[in-house]
Parts: sequence; C-alpha cells; structure tokens
Amino acid sequence: MDTEFSEQKTGETGIKTSFEQMANGEQKYKMIAEDGSYYCRTVASSHGAWQNSHFHNHITEFYVVQSGWIAYANFAHDWILEIRVMGEGDHIIVEPGVHHNLYMSAHSVIHTIKHGTNTSSDWTSSPELDRLTQSLAEEELLPKDD
Repeated sequence: MDTEFSEQKTGETGIKTSFEQMANGEQKYKMIAEDGSYYCRTVASSHGAWQNSHFHNHITEFYVVQSGWIAYANFAHDWILEIRVMGEGDHIIVEPGVHHNLYMSAHSVIHTIKHGTNTSSDWTSSPELDRLTQSLAEEELLPKDD
C-alpha cells in the first residue's frame, strides 16, 4: 500500500509524531513512544473504505469511534466471520491473536491506542479475512430497514 509518511521526534520525551496518508484515503496522525506503544487519530476520506486485515501477536488495541460509524470485522471461534457496526462513543478492545479489520464510513474519526510488547513491528496481514471483507460494500454492512 502506498502511503505518504512524515515523522519528527518531539523533545526529550522520546515521543515521535507522524502523519500517514493511506492509499485508501485515510489520514493517520500518530504519537509513538520508544517502547512502540502509540496513540493514533484516524480520519476517513470522503468515501468509505476498508483498511487492511491483520492481527498482532503481542499487542492490544483499543478503538473508540468519535464521529461517524465503522464496521469492525473479525474471525470468531472456528474462523467464523463476525461484523459489528459501531457508532459515536462505541469502543472495542482487540486482544492479541485476533484477526480483524475496520471499514470506516466517509469522514468518520476514530482513536486507537496500542499497547503491549513489541508494538513497533507486531503487525501481520490476514489475507483470509481480506478475502471476506474487502468485497463487502457499505450497503451490506448496515442494518436493513424493515
């Protein structure tokens, strides 16, 4: 995935700030500590898009929806796909080893906190989950009106 990336170190704290313009249009603003833990504010583009499916072996992620809505997809027990639509104020904790992905609706904003060991390089793609999520359109994620 092509991204635009900029980084700078801030003061004596060892905290780096960075900005990434993702290929799907998202903008990510990060504060990253030397131990690899970090905070990220993600702003979706003017159209909804899936991120890349992945999992972590050692870190925990805490997602909070500030505005708009997202769909959180993961593999449950026995590799069954689960999708949960989340709105403003909703949050979810993703434990290590859980294959997951996010669909961010247009202009939505989320906050992510990552913590645990080896957080700077603990990201593994999940092509199995991508095969199930990347083709799902926004209409398929939202509840149907009866």
